[in-house]
Amino acid sequence: MNEVLKSDGLLALQGGDLVLIVDDMPDNVRVLHDALDESGYTVLVATSGETALQRATQALPDIILLDAMMPGMDGFEVARRLKASTATAHIPIVFMTGLTETEHLVAALDAGGVDYVTKPIKPKEVLARMQVHLRGARQAQGAVQTRRALDAFGYASITVRVSDGRLMWQTPLARELLSDYFGAMGELTPAPVLAWLRRHVPAAREQQIEPPRFYAELGARRLSFALHQQMGGEEEAEDAGDGESSDWLIVMREVSDLAIIEAMGLNFKLTAREAEVLYWVVKGKINRDIADILGASPATVKKHLERVFSKLGVETRTSAAAMALNRIRALHPHWEL
Repeated sequence: MNEVLKSDGLLALQGGDLVLIVDDMPDNVRVLHDALDESGYTVLVATSGETALQRATQALPDIILLDAMMPGMDGFEVARRLKASTATAHIPIVFMTGLTETEHLVAALDAGGVDYVTKPIKPKEVLARMQVHLRGARQAQGAVQTRRALDAFGYASITVRVSDGRLMWQTPLARELLSDYFGAMGELTPAPVLAWLRRHVPAAREQQIEPPRFYAELGARRLSFALHQQMGGEEEAEDAGDGESSDWLIVMREVSDLAIIEAMGLNFKLTAREAEVLYWVVKGKINRDIADILGASPATVKKHLERVFSKLGVETRTSAAAMALNRIRALHPHWEL
């Protein structure tokens, strides 16, 4: 135990999950340390609240066993400070307490603990509880890494609880896109997205098939939603039979045709507004619809379209659309209407 206490720098050289024991009683520390060491864990010890905060910040243990009652800064305050820091907030905390009154146990959980064990400490019980929470922490960390990877490649992602439509998590890019397409939603999933999710969750769970994507359009921008994976609550979902109790990760990606519009303008020597009008003609919109989209009058759209016909050397909407579509597909072979 002394070797572990001497240098935090040695921790990286030792195998197993890293456990920080925080207790001011040497006998408790010794019993736990020996049991954990024999089970293959790397053990770090702190005997005060202040030292615990320092060691947790420096070493970032995988789990913390925290004594609730210590002189000076007690375990409740230590837990609150750890959870308030972004660097240590993810670390599961298991309280060790001799206090069995309900209010003390509730206080431990309110302070940020995921579990508690009562004194006198039973090492086998502690080990069993730790394994459960370490497994949960690894799954949560894996989800975070998945989300970060998606963001890094230009995707946005959200996690939705199907039962009440609450947005449990969203990346900054996802929040911005949802606001653009659906207005400020706060913590609620946009109704069309939630309806699509609820419609396809049963098949996604039972048949393990990827459902059709949902699309939302905003002018020349298009946002796709793909159901990626179930993030948790599988046991509850199985009980419910329809996945309504679980959270689902949805991956979003925006495709903008603004580059297409710009390319049409350059190729046909159109003004920016003429290129926009031609784009919507290609998309099959009539003058009234184009006017609504562009915030102009139908008469103005008609004038722009007449100039487009002249520059393209055609006389009809169908001919203009066909010429533009052929040029677009030559420049962007994978573009779809």
